[in-house]
Amino acid sequence: MARNKKKQLPVLENVTITACAAEGKALARVDDKVVFVPFVVPGDVVDLQVKKKKSSYMEAVAVKFHEYSPLRTTPKCRHYGVCGGCKWQCLQYEEQLKAKQQQIYDNLTRIGKVELPEFQPILGSKKIYGYRNKLEFGFSNKRWLTEEEVKQDVKYDVMDAVGFHITGAFDKILDIQECHLMDDINNRIRNEIRTYALEHGLEFYDLRQNRGLLRSLMIRTSNTGELMFLVQFRIDTPEEQQQADALMQHLAETFPQITSLLYVDNHKANDTFGDQEIHVVKGKDHIFEQMEDLRFKVGPKSFYQTNTEQAYELYKVARNFALDGLISSESPAPLIYDLYTGTGTIANFVAKYARQVIGIEYVPEAIEDAKVNSEINGITNTLFYAGDMKDILNKEFIDEHGRPDIIITDPPRAGMHQDVIDTLLFAAPKRIVYVSCNPATQARDLQLLDVDYKVVKVQPVDMFPHTQHVENVVLLERR
Repeated sequence: MARNKKKQLPVLENVTITACAAEGKALARVDDKVVFVPFVVPGDVVDLQVKKKKSSYMEAVAVKFHEYSPLRTTPKCRHYGVCGGCKWQCLQYEEQLKAKQQQIYDNLTRIGKVELPEFQPILGSKKIYGYRNKLEFGFSNKRWLTEEEVKQDVKYDVMDAVGFHITGAFDKILDIQECHLMDDINNRIRNEIRTYALEHGLEFYDLRQNRGLLRSLMIRTSNTGELMFLVQFRIDTPEEQQQADALMQHLAETFPQITSLLYVDNHKANDTFGDQEIHVVKGKDHIFEQMEDLRFKVGPKSFYQTNTEQAYELYKVARNFALDGLISSESPAPLIYDLYTGTGTIANFVAKYARQVIGIEYVPEAIEDAKVNSEINGITNTLFYAGDMKDILNKEFIDEHGRPDIIITDPPRAGMHQDVIDTLLFAAPKRIVYVSCNPATQARDLQLLDVDYKVVKVQPVDMFPHTQHVENVVLLERR
């Protein structure tokens, strides 16, 4: 019996792209169906090859451009369109900001369905390239071949690569020659490691087999001029230990600007190293970031916002929302709870205006960093607790530590658990400042808080140019 041939999906001709959409894509409408398309911008007129067809929408790729949009700009990166990051590089930055502002408005109105004030204009990033203070790259012995390389039947004598993982191909790495998201030091170090490793026969990691010396690398810079570099190895033999030692010595000699040179010997099946021992080759096991008169210790396992300059703008917004109009010589200093405090950056940032700040965070190592950061800066009015938010923040906790005047919450993308929402309503602070990296879950939570709280200010902040990601700060006041 003959097999059924796979149904050929259509090509849609002369389609005008009309708007930006989720996940860094854009959209068009064809025959009352929405079509989602990557790497195009509103105003482009294109032919689209449909890749997926559902009852209410389609997914497609542009196969021919008839007309380029005036909103389009030339991507800076040679890897644009392949590595999967920076999908909006082809869109002028001012238009990116408009799309992000609209994304927040749509989520808060359509999902939140609460009364909203006029939004403040989004705060754009001063730097749209070189803005990150941290990048991570992986090694693989399975180099990803681009569509163009496959068409041209390009053959590589060596398939080793260091770069970014390809979405949908977990064991393959796109070999990255340049990345403009960080200072050029990331390119110089990464490319030097590749050259050294190939010349000296170092084995690149095979993720499926969980073997190979070179696993991953991480680069962190700071606004104090310090530079951290960490290499993850899998060291199985004395010979490989010698190879790892020689590579680290080569890096120390070639890049004297590295102030914290570290490595990890990780034998797990994944690259997470929160539970792994850190080996210091040169310098200290940390660097420092500066924000106003505060210094924050950042270790290899620490969380710190990856856009330092915009983090400062974000935290200033949160601080102003929390304290504006509440601080005076006549009124007592407020008690502040900082939920999902991370390494205590916001908590320490507002501490001098508070009677006390109580920070809660799931990751124990982050809480230890938060305590150290308070100690470094001579801050004595902070308390930090580690554990699951919904388990720690309960009525007994509030009875013990007092009802907060202000709650600042900066949850992960999933938003806040229903139990946390219930405890916030029980705590009944005068103000809640909600910092979010996901406007959709923020909107859901605002609807749950609406029973007792009114949204009075909304301030979007762009932390990640050329991506669809956006932060949003909302001020709620008790009705």
